[in-house]
Amino acid sequence: MKKYVLYLFMTVLLVSTFLMGCSNDSSSGSSGGSAEEKNNLIIGLEAEPTSLDAHQISDYNSSRAAMEIYDQLVQFKDESTELEPDLAEKWDVSDDGLEYTFHLKKDVKFHDGTPLNAEAVKFSIERQTDPNHPFHDTGTYAYAEFTFGQVASVEAVDEHTVKITLTEPFAPFLGNMAMHAASIVSPAAVEEHGADFTKNPVGTGPYKFTSWSPGVEIILEKNDEYFKGAPSVEQLIFKPITEAQTRLAELEAGNIDVMVNIPPDDLERLRGNEDITMNEQAGMHVWWTAFNTQRAPFDNVKVRQAVNYAINKEAIVDGILQGSGEIANSPLPPTVWGHNPNVTNYDFDLEKAKELLAEAGHPDGFKVTYWVPESGSGMQQPQAMAAAIQSDLAKIGVEVEIQTLEWGAYLDKVFVPADQNDMDMHQMSWIGDNGDPDNFLYILFSGAQWPTAGFNDSYYKNEEVDELLAKARVTKDKAERTKMYEEAQEIIMSEAPWIVVDHEKQIIATSSRVKDFKLHPTGVFRFANVNIE
Repeated sequence: MKKYVLYLFMTVLLVSTFLMGCSNDSSSGSSGGSAEEKNNLIIGLEAEPTSLDAHQISDYNSSRAAMEIYDQLVQFKDESTELEPDLAEKWDVSDDGLEYTFHLKKDVKFHDGTPLNAEAVKFSIERQTDPNHPFHDTGTYAYAEFTFGQVASVEAVDEHTVKITLTEPFAPFLGNMAMHAASIVSPAAVEEHGADFTKNPVGTGPYKFTSWSPGVEIILEKNDEYFKGAPSVEQLIFKPITEAQTRLAELEAGNIDVMVNIPPDDLERLRGNEDITMNEQAGMHVWWTAFNTQRAPFDNVKVRQAVNYAINKEAIVDGILQGSGEIANSPLPPTVWGHNPNVTNYDFDLEKAKELLAEAGHPDGFKVTYWVPESGSGMQQPQAMAAAIQSDLAKIGVEVEIQTLEWGAYLDKVFVPADQNDMDMHQMSWIGDNGDPDNFLYILFSGAQWPTAGFNDSYYKNEEVDELLAKARVTKDKAERTKMYEEAQEIIMSEAPWIVVDHEKQIIATSSRVKDFKLHPTGVFRFANVNIE
């Protein structure tokens, strides 16, 4: 049955590709014709984006398709999480760390022709944080509390000056202001489109929105009026291609220029292909299986520890991922400061696993459901990894039923209040947004970050961890913050709310005609300075 469905999908894809290639209608915004002829860049994503509204984005596919539409007050430098000016030409911070005054660049316009000003900045933040804002109901803002939770007020001092006042000092604040949730959107466009702004996005960025054909493509075109200079590439065309081998076939046939999530079996072959460039670097990524710590049997720490001992993580990384990831000892990647190299992950020890299960009152094991996405951002090889975990757990009497969902529906099922979540176990991954440990440990493990306030998808809560993570956020001294994060990692790993498996390497394949493409630690694509040979 699976072979038949794949064959049917491939047939439809090839026919549709042929028809698009034969089209002479260039006025419709279609990606018909060769990429070379139209100076277009075609990107093969692994799933359909869920939103193009920067304030609502919570997954990689959406951010990769959307973020060239927007700018922020500050931005990360190329290939770094160091900060530099963006829409703000400079900023001042009060001595007590409570007031940030941003001085905006002049003569910057949104894609709809309206001016960037302090009122637009105020609108972009308060739309997310103020339930009484007239356009708060145009979306759901997964990152709002994390990004702006310490914001007491936003004041438009004058047309080009905005002052943000915090309730308390907040060490990661400037880094957060370079994240997608801090993007500045056109108030006029939000007012015009309301909840449909997610499919009619307007920012100030190097590319502007043209069209979104669900399941087919998203098209962005270059912003000739971009305040940093117009990009070279005319159009960015994002195509959701869920099946990895289909994406690969499209890349090798020259039908797409950029491919994400390459099957590990094909890495070495692609590295030897002179028509393809392999872009690789260590990433700010972690992959895990979350336990629902508020539901039996995973409300028992010994059960969580037992399952961790039962998983052969080395076999998953070596056999399935084939070196495209490295075994994790902690949720925080080694590429992020504050990583604790001395924390120990759980060895593969079936006898220890069985012993702990017996102590927890489950000598004969139990049955659980394990939810897995069909594909998704940063999810590596979700079904193969799930099958390996299922096989390992069978050896200690734990019967695992795997359930799969399409990525968008999967996210909707995972990130719900604890009393609405019926999952026992599920997969998830995270890619750092700003290079700060807070962006991993607080947002993923703080008791204040249970969905829908944040992304603590295991509903883990430990008062000592909460205190450490909250204190680290308001501490200026980096060495002191590091100690707190190291201690928090020790507690988290001992209580095992996750099966922490690996940190994926960032590997993106591009056509050799794509020049000047640079990976960014956050994983978000930057095409403004890319050229096509």
